[in-house]
Amino acid sequence: MMSEFYRNIVIATDGSENTQKAISYGIEIAKLSGATVHALYVVDISSFSSIPMSSEGGWEAMYQILKMEGERAVSAVKSQGEAAGVEVRENVLEGHPINEIIEFAENNNADLIVMGTLGKTGLDRFLLGSVADKVVRSSKVPVMVVRSGETS
Repeated sequence: MMSEFYRNIVIATDGSENTQKAISYGIEIAKLSGATVHALYVVDISSFSSIPMSSEGGWEAMYQILKMEGERAVSAVKSQGEAAGVEVRENVLEGHPINEIIEFAENNNADLIVMGTLGKTGLDRFLLGSVADKVVRSSKVPVMVVRSGETS
């Protein structure tokens, strides 16, 4: 079944297990509609910019670790998408996640943003309020937030 409704779907991931269910949903929607998936990871440089580092090399090392984590996260989405016969484009950006997700979706003609309750800490309720909820409230593009399989 091909659909004109969904042509470009952004799947925002942070590489955590909490986003796996959202990735599966996004890929299934893309498969059913023939859409292209844009896997998106945002290196949140704002979260550690206020923390003093002993040297400039410390910042570079932290940035490289986060960037590699992002590359692994979007590569995992691409592998899952390819297994389902879905085209996936990998995108690793840097900045404030809320702003970057919204801006990327709007600038790439996205029809849907799919994201989980992002966060590696298990504080899903808190993080839903700080990331997904703000994307839902601010985005002109429709947003689907998928809870992880865990219940609290």
